[in-house]
Amino acid sequence: MNARQTPWGHAPDADTIEAIARAAIARLPDAFRAHLDGVVLQVEEFADDATLDEMGIDDPIALSGLYTGRPISVKSVDDSGTMPDVIHLYRRPLLDEWAEGEVTLEALVTHVTIHEIGHHFGLSDDDMHALEDGEA
Repeated sequence: MNARQTPWGHAPDADTIEAIARAAIARLPDAFRAHLDGVVLQVEEFADDATLDEMGIDDPIALSGLYTGRPISVKSVDDSGTMPDVIHLYRRPLLDEWAEGEVTLEALVTHVTIHEIGHHFGLSDDDMHALEDGEA
C-alpha cells in the first residue's frame, strides 16, 4: 500500500483524523501530556472565514492546523474565565496535502498535531521537530 492508499476504502472522516491525532498525543512523553489536559482537540472540515481573514489566508486548503489559546509559558492565574486552548485540525486541507505527497496520513496528522502542541508550549520549530522525532 502506498502513502495515498487507505485501509478505510474511502476518505477518512473526522473521527479517523481525531483518532490518529489522539494516538500521536498518547505517544508524547508524560512531561508533555501532563500539560495537555485542558486543551481541546477539534477536527473541522475547514477553518472558518473569520480565522482565515485574521490570518490573511485566501485559500482554506492552505491551513491544515491551528492552535488557539495562550502558550503555557505566558499563562497566569489572571487567565481564569478564558476560553480553553484548542488544537484545530482541518480535515479537507489535511486530506488534500496527503493526496499530493508521499507521506502517510498518520505521519501528516501526527506532524500537524505535534506542531500545534508545540505552539501550546511556546516551542521553536527546531524543538517541535525534536519532539516529533522522539528526541525530546
